[in-house]
Amino acid sequence: MALHIIDRRLAGKNKSVGNRERFIRRYKQQIAEAVRRAVDKRDIRHIEQAENITIPRKDIREPVFRHGSGGIRDTVHSGNRDHVRGDRIARPLGGGGGSGSQASDSGEGEDDFTFTLTKEEFMQIFFEDLALPRMLRTHLGETPQYKTRRAGYSHDGTPHNLAVLRTMRGALGRRIALTKAPHRELQALQQELDGLLAQDDGTSEAVAELQQRIDALRERMARVAFLDPIDLRFRNRTKLPVPSSQAVMFCVMDVSGSMDQERKDLAKRFFILLYLFLTRHYEKIDIVFIRHHTQAAEVDEDAFFHSTESGGTVVSSALVLLDQIMRARYPAGDWNIYVAQASDGDNFHDDGGNCRSLLADRILPLVRYFAYVQVAQEEQNLWDEYSQLPPLFPYFAMRKVSGPGDIYPVFRDLFKKEGAVA
Repeated sequence: MALHIIDRRLAGKNKSVGNRERFIRRYKQQIAEAVRRAVDKRDIRHIEQAENITIPRKDIREPVFRHGSGGIRDTVHSGNRDHVRGDRIARPLGGGGGSGSQASDSGEGEDDFTFTLTKEEFMQIFFEDLALPRMLRTHLGETPQYKTRRAGYSHDGTPHNLAVLRTMRGALGRRIALTKAPHRELQALQQELDGLLAQDDGTSEAVAELQQRIDALRERMARVAFLDPIDLRFRNRTKLPVPSSQAVMFCVMDVSGSMDQERKDLAKRFFILLYLFLTRHYEKIDIVFIRHHTQAAEVDEDAFFHSTESGGTVVSSALVLLDQIMRARYPAGDWNIYVAQASDGDNFHDDGGNCRSLLADRILPLVRYFAYVQVAQEEQNLWDEYSQLPPLFPYFAMRKVSGPGDIYPVFRDLFKKEGAVA
């Protein structure tokens, strides 16, 4: 028999949680489209907020059956000087009205349905069809996680783990086992007493002795406890080690002089979106921030997004530091490694080959996925060198971003689920 659990708890303002979730599932396509429109209008820094969603009334109108008047009806309209019976009246030009409210002669109208998606619901729909490619493939033996599994019953435990049915079954069996023989003896003594009472008036010593034995036997049976501590059974659970997986995401950004403020802002927008995505979907994930110009440095999140730098560009300095950190702190046998790099493509002219060699020989063989985003349309030295890598490493992806409107489409293209259509 299937068990159906109905959650009737009320959310804020007396709105049923179940009804709200069912409504979102039913109109998921319209809500997802509204979320996409909201993303296009928002600044990426304010993307993680609630949103008012409007659904046209025609999309939520339910079909109904009505009884027609039927038959042939003659109607006289006062003031008609243009038409007579049998005339065909053309439809009015422009259709039957706009998409706003529906007018009514009773002082009421029918508006489009508007409700508020919570921050959690908005982000759930926003990131629904995205995932880190090739995620959760590397297992950790040094830091195992545990899951509980039922392991029968035990005599000790906490009250909330008490197995009532198993306890009562044991108590019933114990009482039957302890009172079975006394019951048979009691039945025999009762039959013997009935026989003596049929022969005399019940005043003989034999009758008194039998009655005393019967009372003693009943008293002994009454002392058998209805529930004894030995009857208690508690549901027992045991912990089993399960292999766990964890990932690290490297964010590498060019902050040299060739990266003007607009390009830096595009790169920051991409990383902020990526940061929201990662911290939402994966609990056990480390994020390493690397900034570079002629020299590279590992920095914290605030310095990565807000501090300013200037100078030339040597991209290989960031890749060398990336390789050192990977091998020192994140061995590929224990970690799923992902790298996202943002740059304008400008680089010291003799450094492009070094970057390609570092990626091909030392970095890409160890990572699960590498995404390179160029915040400029010009195909400069770095783009030309990187273009030789995708045929050799299918998990190396390159995209160009020219404006804020390209951030989200490129992000979805880079991190769409495996096998999904962008």
